Amino acid sequence: MEIIGYGMALIVGLSLGLVGGGGSILAVPILAYLFGYDEQVATGYSLFIVGAASLVGGYRQHKNDNVDWKATVSYGIPAILGVLIVRNFVVPALPDAIVAIGDFVLTRRMAMFGLFSVLMFIAAGSLLFSKEREDGQNFSKKFYPIVFTEGFLIGAVTGFVGAGGGFLIIPALIFLGGIDIKKAIGTSLIIVTVKSLIGFLLGDALNMAIDWAFLLSFTSIVIVGIFIGTYACKFIDGNKLKKGFGYFIIVMAIWIFIKEFIIL
Repeated sequence: MEIIGYGMALIVGLSLGLVGGGGSILAVPILAYLFGYDEQVATGYSLFIVGAASLVGGYRQHKNDNVDWKATVSYGIPAILGVLIVRNFVVPALPDAIVAIGDFVLTRRMAMFGLFSVLMFIAAGSLLFSKEREDGQNFSKKFYPIVFTEGFLIGAVTGFVGAGGGFLIIPALIFLGGIDIKKAIGTSLIIVTVKSLIGFLLGDALNMAIDWAFLLSFTSIVIVGIFIGTYACKFIDGNKLKKGFGYFIIVMAIWIFIKEFIIL
């Protein structure tokens, strides 16, 4: 199972390189089901993996002048606050059994993976139904209060389920910030990098023992996959690829929900 898991790490990188997202959507199930990590470790490790992978993509976008740094600061600071609060205080404080209704017991694992499966459906929808907008150039100050609030909430969700949240950040940057799609993607990668790595290093790394040998080897394979995917996307229809990946995410979300809530 671990050999398969390392092979899937390459798939995580390929997805990031090919469609620009979806890394955490695959990383958390791989860590939980193939490597056997519990929900807290799987979501924590996912933060580091996605953060490190996004750093590679974000640097390339910065070199191409596709990062709006004003938006990065405005969105990134509240997102960092959200992820730090959740990883340091909320997740460690959650009991193993959160709610008991008759014979049904909602565990911490079920709550975290249940919300994760819901986010997978949202991510799939963003891939299947979103349309790119080319209008808008620079970050608008008009929606600062909304951007701050959404940044904090997405940071909190990131901390809870270990997802990067790029599929939620990009639409906000486009429709609230007035940024074009290319800058929105580049800016999102920087935001995901900062909030994920800081959330992990100042949260999980201080609260639990980290298997750095495993984490760095897994992340290295993911980064190799990113370079392969980035090269391969030159020869593949991006729209068809996104739709195919969207349907794959839906299948994964259904499987996780069945695994956690039905096959107890």
